[in-house]
Parts: sequence; C-alpha cells; structure tokens
Amino acid sequence: MRECSRLSRRAVLGLPAAALPLSTVTDAAAATTVVGGERLARTGVQVRGASGPPAKLTARVWLVADCASGEVLASLDAHRRLAPASTLKMLFADTVLKKFDRARRYKVTDADLADVPDGSSLVGIKPGITYTVEQLWQGVFLRSGNDAVHVLSRMNGGLAATVAEMRARAKDLQALDTHVVSPDGYDHEGQLSSAYDLTLIARHGLKDADFRGYCGTRTADFPAGGKKTFQIQNTDRLLTGAWGLKTYEGLIGVKNGYTSHAGNTFTGAATRGGRTLLVTVMHPESGGNAVYEETAALLDWGFGPGRSARPVGMLVTPLSEGGASEGPASGRQTVRAAAGAPGVVTAGGGSTGPVALTAGAGAVALLGAGAWALRRRRTRAVTPEGGGPEPTAGERP
Repeated sequence: MRECSRLSRRAVLGLPAAALPLSTVTDAAAATTVVGGERLARTGVQVRGASGPPAKLTARVWLVADCASGEVLASLDAHRRLAPASTLKMLFADTVLKKFDRARRYKVTDADLADVPDGSSLVGIKPGITYTVEQLWQGVFLRSGNDAVHVLSRMNGGLAATVAEMRARAKDLQALDTHVVSPDGYDHEGQLSSAYDLTLIARHGLKDADFRGYCGTRTADFPAGGKKTFQIQNTDRLLTGAWGLKTYEGLIGVKNGYTSHAGNTFTGAATRGGRTLLVTVMHPESGGNAVYEETAALLDWGFGPGRSARPVGMLVTPLSEGGASEGPASGRQTVRAAAGAPGVVTAGGGSTGPVALTAGAGAVALLGAGAWALRRRRTRAVTPEGGGPEPTAGERP
C-alpha cells in the first residue's frame, strides 16, 4: 500500500456563526473557516470534473478520498454530525495503540469489565484469563469487542482518562465534528462524528503498521482459558466475504459499526493500481449489507470514473505534524444548515443548497436562496437484517 502523505495548508472558506441577512454573510464570508474546504460544508453531492457517483446510494452521508494526497474526490454532506457506532474505535486505536507493547500480558479482572454496556458487541473476554495486548487489539478490530476496549482503557488509566485523550487526539487531527463520550462507540447522547472526520481518522491510523495490520486481519485464534482457543473472524464483510458478500478486490480495512440508534456505519480502504482510496458511508436506509454495497459502489466509482475528478476538499494535516489550524477557536464544531433542504449539484458546478456554518458559540444555520426553514431530520432506528449469527441486542458489528 502506498503510504498516505502529509498535507499542506489549504485555503478554506466558511460563514459567520450567526444567522444574518444574506448580503451581510456575503461580505463576511471569510470571517471563519470550514475544515477541509468550503465545498465540504455544502449540502448535496459535491463532485467536480467527473460523472457523479452512483445514483442509488441511500446513505445520509458519504465521502470518497485519495489516501495519499488527501484529496476529497466526492462527498455528500461531509460535515454532518451523526452517531458513529463502532467506527469510533478507529480514534480509540489511533489514540491508545502505541502505548503498550503488543507482547505485554495482562490478566483481566471483574473490574475491567464492570462498565461494558449491556447489549455490546463482545469478543468474549473473561476475568481471570491473561491476554496479550496483541490479542486485545485483535478483539477490538476483528470482533469490535467493547469488552476489549474497556480492558485496554483500564490499562490506559480508565475510561474517563481515555475519553479525555481521545478528545485531545480528535482536536489535534482537526476532527472537529467528533465528540467522544465513550471509547467504544456505543450509543451515548452527544457522541457524534462525521464522514469527513471518520475518513480523516482512518487515514491517519493507516500510517501506522500495527493499525494497518490489525484492521486487515481476517481471522485470529483467541484465548478461551487454559490452552484452549477459539477462532474469531473480522466483521468487515468486504474483507471476509461473509453474509453473502464477495470480498472486495484490494480491500485493506478499516472499520465497521452498527447500533440500533446509529444504524450502519463503515469506513473502508482499498488499493488498486498503486492508488489507495478511502470511503466512509453512514446511515444507509436499510440494514444488512447496504453499508458495504454502497461502500463498494463508491470505491468502484473512485477507481473508475472518479479518476478524473478534481478535488472538492482536502483531508487536513494534524496540528502536531505541522498542519495549519483550520478552525478559529478551540473546540469549534461544524454544523449543517437546513438539515432537510436539498442542494442540487452538477458534476462541474456548485450547490444550489445552503452552505454549512462554522459554529462558535451557539451558531444557527443561515438559509441561502429561497425560504427553507430549519428542521431536524428524524433519527431512524435500523432494524437488523441479513443472515449470519445473531448480534447482541443493542449493537452488532
């Protein structure tokens, strides 16, 4: 896989953080910034210089990016904040992975597992059994095990300390749509991310050899006590070909997720012809295989018609790696204007819909042309579908 290169500073444009008359906003348009570029704040599909991505996509948000250059090739509502489910584990790994030697051994206690939420996806960690750090990370990446996340968090000083570190890492990565409440990605009020942020996090994580190795592992033997083991399989269906799907040619990871609140989420990366693409898909209308099918369709577009696409934005560089700050204030969040208002975009042009605002303190959305009213899009619960073993009640891979 070609390494993902660092990025230089990109010119970005945003809108002020208050609802003002359109003429006032036009005059003050450069007062704030949008992470990755102003087009990523617009509603509707954003693409330039290429035919549009597949028309039958149902996901609420998605994004296609080149891993090496960081160029965003196409997107739909890139900065819209939604529940991330277990894709948030990518940030957990990017934050904690290098802290412990993979050969270190740790004996799990009841206290380590006391706060694992009911209904979590589990790898099957048991108190009294000693695991290597490598095995715990296999539990995180392959089985999306919240029990493995909680054990590693306890080793890292506890859940609160780990959450604080993940928030700091998100800020450094400039993943400013992301708010961490729990390191496992399980449903909690206010736990949010975006297609842009998840893609940004995945890109940074893939620079690490251990991260790449874990997310690309298909199967592993996991301790069952004594000298016994059982096999665990990666829940990434494009990687393993499970549940009636074919493996996707060139897929190298990264992470999938599901909860009844978040629905299905997935960030995938694949390499073909020396080029690596990243795709994030969040909240397709149906459950089951839809999140993988739509990811595969976007990857196909990126390796095909999307090769001629001109960037509509950039995945920015972490501040600690020389990136320029894309936000005017600490903790700034990007919000979407008129959540239900459509934005019509042509292959070479801009959106006719409203532009997202960068929010400082209590920003509200400004409506562009027309008389769109602000409204909240309802949160849909996704009913589990598809074959294979039944997941736990609240969350499945």
